[in-house]
Amino acid sequence: MFKITALPTDDVRALQAGHPDAYGATPERAVSTGAGNPCRHCLQNIPEGEEMLVLAHRPFLETHPYAETGPIFLCVAPCERYKGQDLPEILTSSPDYLIKGYGTDDRIVYGTGAITPTDQIGAKVRDIFARPDVAYIHVRSARNNCYQARIDRD
Repeated sequence: MFKITALPTDDVRALQAGHPDAYGATPERAVSTGAGNPCRHCLQNIPEGEEMLVLAHRPFLETHPYAETGPIFLCVAPCERYKGQDLPEILTSSPDYLIKGYGTDDRIVYGTGAITPTDQIGAKVRDIFARPDVAYIHVRSARNNCYQARIDRD
């Protein structure tokens, strides 16, 4: 089994309050166009016409060669952190996603990265977690490489 892990609420509330992003900049405000603007906290698409934050995010505690930083969206209004068992909305709205495993050293585990059809995510996650050298998995956009969510062992 595995669980989808959204961004921590304390981190999101700080960003919503104007704290700096991974590049030290204040998150930008924009208006959502609907699909394609996934919040990394509630893991739902931000509804069309709603305000959203656009910011740089690095899903690693330290910088290193594998610590990718890229753009993400967050709801401006406080939303509830995703805690479900099923794939969240943002991992069902594209035909496929980039999935790759990371070790305890936060480095990519070579041989785990794959563009995976949405209906095969569960099977691919189980295959990757069958490797003992994988500590967690990132799901990213297959088109733009944007971070979507983390997957942890349950």
